[in-house]
Amino acid sequence: MTLRNLLLVAAAMLGSTGAFSEEKHPDDPTKIVTKAGVAYNEDLQFSGSIGLDEARMINARVNADGEEWRLGGSWLLPMGIVNFNFSRSEYDNDAYKNNYSIGTFIPLSYFDIEPFGWQIFPMAGYSYNDGEVAVFDDDNVGSDYVLMPSSTHGGYIGAFGLKTITDEWSIMGFGGGSMGSDDYSGYWAGVGASYKLSDAQSFNFFTIFAEDDFGENNSVGASYTYEFK
Repeated sequence: MTLRNLLLVAAAMLGSTGAFSEEKHPDDPTKIVTKAGVAYNEDLQFSGSIGLDEARMINARVNADGEEWRLGGSWLLPMGIVNFNFSRSEYDNDAYKNNYSIGTFIPLSYFDIEPFGWQIFPMAGYSYNDGEVAVFDDDNVGSDYVLMPSSTHGGYIGAFGLKTITDEWSIMGFGGGSMGSDDYSGYWAGVGASYKLSDAQSFNFFTIFAEDDFGENNSVGASYTYEFK
């Protein structure tokens, strides 16, 4: 099934979906919200989302230099949320990746499953990547790298977990992996904490470890988010 067909399926599902509004945690990945934020993890980033109604949202993120960005949208369904994203990432040695993906989060709380107070959101989806990979000559350590074009399609699975500790503090963690054509593989993992300043404002502190055939992205950072009620 092509990415275009997947988008058509998601649109058809939206047409038969009823929206529901309930107060959710600021970091709940199924929350439809209008917000703006700023983050720093090696680079300054700006992000935001616009809730079009109770079931649809568009979102974006961009680095201060404009070289890395993401644009996407979400549809809230009775049993989860469908997301699509288009993004560009930069790596060491001039490597880069363009990513196109469609996937979903399904809260296990829908099935009354919240082990030890954790809200768990399994994720899965389809992704297509294209870009350039830095290739080195293993037989000549001193040689320069060569950028080789690369494209792959495949799938990913993972999970996001969220636990409220107090009225202000929450902790979270996530992880997953991907596999695709031409022996493509990757993984990502991270942990973080969230502090709720008010009903509209929150701080997040996080560390991320990610690597795939295009390169690695390991960072520690913090973010501030303001939610428009």
